[in-house]
Amino acid sequence: MNEAISIKKLSKRFGQFYALKEIDMRVKSGEIFGFIGPNGAGKTTTIRILLGILKATSGTATIFGKDVWTDAVQIHKRLAYVPGDISLWPNLTGGEVIDYLIRLRGCNGPNRRAELIDLFDLDPTKKCRTYSKGNRQKVALIAALAVDAELYLFDEPTSGLDPLMEKTFQDQVLRIKEEGKTVLLSSHILHEVEKLCDRVSIIKDGVIIETGSLAELRHLTRTRISVETEQEIAGLETLEGIHDIRRSNNKTDFSVDTTRTNEVLAHLTQFGVVKLASSPPTLEDLFLSHYENTRG
Repeated sequence: MNEAISIKKLSKRFGQFYALKEIDMRVKSGEIFGFIGPNGAGKTTTIRILLGILKATSGTATIFGKDVWTDAVQIHKRLAYVPGDISLWPNLTGGEVIDYLIRLRGCNGPNRRAELIDLFDLDPTKKCRTYSKGNRQKVALIAALAVDAELYLFDEPTSGLDPLMEKTFQDQVLRIKEEGKTVLLSSHILHEVEKLCDRVSIIKDGVIIETGSLAELRHLTRTRISVETEQEIAGLETLEGIHDIRRSNNKTDFSVDTTRTNEVLAHLTQFGVVKLASSPPTLEDLFLSHYENTRG
């Protein structure tokens, strides 16, 4: 599969501060790639370099095999971008801004403008100065999704949206993936990334600390188990990989490293299991585990 985005040893320095430190990242054509980390971790700096807004201090970054700095104009004809903080022309209506952005991309034919305005429940006749944060975000999303692009760059795209509109956005992302398009989704909303993304990279302090599919990364985190037994469980504390044990009569809750699950379940059967429930590790569990383990 071809790579839509290729980043190699990319660094960005502001004075003596390194916002990015030799990061590597590859996004395959046709996939939804999640780029996650706390605010200030380097996500937006990376996207601005990909857009040709910032010039990297060192390293390389290409989109469709073209250099993001020297070939920015050609690249922009093939992508759509939505930032997390939208500024609009205050005296234009939302519909006028959408129309302008669509024309700016050279689209004079049919598009999905009307359909998306309905889906995102936007009143396009209101002046932009009257819009809330969420409605300004809707304008940018509609303009980006209304026309055909090969690559979509979303940087905290659902900031300010209510849960219903978040779901609408997620449905649209899955739709464009079905059409074979590529998506880079930068977010700190972990459940959004978990629902949508084929692979993720976790960034902290300008360094990518993990990359992989959710299946590949989940072996590094923990499963939550709640069990009720006929007899009180003994020896649980002596097993490797057990964390945060809580007891109430014959009911026990704890976390277990996923690689130790079989061993722990075999131990529990000795005490007569009455009820057992397990919660698979989430992306949030994984992120918090990695972020905590890489401090210092």
